[in-house]
Amino acid sequence: MNLHDILQNPDEHVRFAAYLDKLRQVTDANEVDLISRVLTDPDQTMAQSAVLRHLDRRAADLFPHLAYEGWAQAMTQATIDRPFLAQRLREWSLFRAVTLKLPWQPDDLLGASNWLQLTTAGGTNTKAIAILAEAGRTKRIRQTARTSLNHRSES
Repeated sequence: MNLHDILQNPDEHVRFAAYLDKLRQVTDANEVDLISRVLTDPDQTMAQSAVLRHLDRRAADLFPHLAYEGWAQAMTQATIDRPFLAQRLREWSLFRAVTLKLPWQPDDLLGASNWLQLTTAGGTNTKAIAILAEAGRTKRIRQTARTSLNHRSES
């Protein structure tokens, strides 16, 4: 099914599944164009949800590699008018910095979404985990971080 046909389908569930399929198969060279086209869907909540899943999948695959930097810049440009998507990309970059022990600021982590704090709390950076154990936004984040710290001290 091509994008024109997908957009013509009145069922947003069918469009969502078709977008996810197209995004899973897209080449690097066509990724920005496809994301831009998906984001033209009249159902913005659904379109952004499909793109978010794609961004999360790609970022998780790419974040430890040098290719992440260029990809993140391209995706930031493709999603610049979508604050939630742009924020998620910034948070993936912060997660990358924390995980790879690149420079990052504790205040950026403490100001980040629950998603990033919880993901980081279960991660590998002891400094970040300790910060979240003390000052994470929710009880769940603080508890996850404390559990991570306890497992580290037992190892």
